[in-house]
Amino acid sequence: MNPATISAFLGGRLQLAQPAKGHRAGTDAVLLGACPSPVAGETVYDLGAGVGSAGLAVALRFPGCRVRLVEIDPAIAALARANVEANGLAARVDVLETDVTARLAKGGPLEPASAGHVIMNPPFHLSGTVRPPPDAYRSGAHIHGEEGDEAWIRCAHGLLEPKGMLSMIHRADALPRLLAALGRRFGDIRVKPVQPHANETAMRILIRAQRDSRAPFVLLPPLVMHQIDGSFTPEAEALHHGEGGVDWQARAASSTKKPSGSNASGELQEKTET
Repeated sequence: MNPATISAFLGGRLQLAQPAKGHRAGTDAVLLGACPSPVAGETVYDLGAGVGSAGLAVALRFPGCRVRLVEIDPAIAALARANVEANGLAARVDVLETDVTARLAKGGPLEPASAGHVIMNPPFHLSGTVRPPPDAYRSGAHIHGEEGDEAWIRCAHGLLEPKGMLSMIHRADALPRLLAALGRRFGDIRVKPVQPHANETAMRILIRAQRDSRAPFVLLPPLVMHQIDGSFTPEAEALHHGEGGVDWQARAASSTKKPSGSNASGELQEKTET
């Protein structure tokens, strides 16, 4: 059996038991846990919760909400339950050991239309596109089954109340297929690229979407993780300590400085051939 180790998370505010080898919580979980902003009384589902890192971070930041951790692997779900108890959150957090790709049904462990927020870190790779890791849990956490992202998004949609919010983290190259799946059920889709450094290509994306909304798509400014010297940027440092959340605000461009090639209204003019 893979032994567990205790890790300090969110600057030591959260203590996590997790497998010593294989899939372990890290920056992806930090960023996912910083995505939602539930109000008092709302329920947050964390799909594919693993040992509970992201969902427990939400519970710590928002003491008025209820969090449900959903994990299919029995051994990992047991660690999640231990983490709930160890961090004193049993009154507001529970663990559901079930498959998020199964169809929702009344009377089942997952309650339809019961959540104000759903967060998820689905497997990043489609089946057959990468070599499976030897560790069974890591393989399940990294590689989708036949239905891929569609099944996870369908589950999130079914769990959310009308106008509820879905947040997820994924690989940047998955954006086209995620938008195709989300567009059938969600609107007000906001994408925030996550860049290792300011001059580098995004490796991750954070996505927030609202159930049944018709608001247009928004591409937000990136979240830059590291400064030139390799240290965290102030924003990334704050998120790693559980201080504040992801900035989802869409802001209009400033009109104080007009870029070259703009007209009197500040809009860029198209280049024309002469």
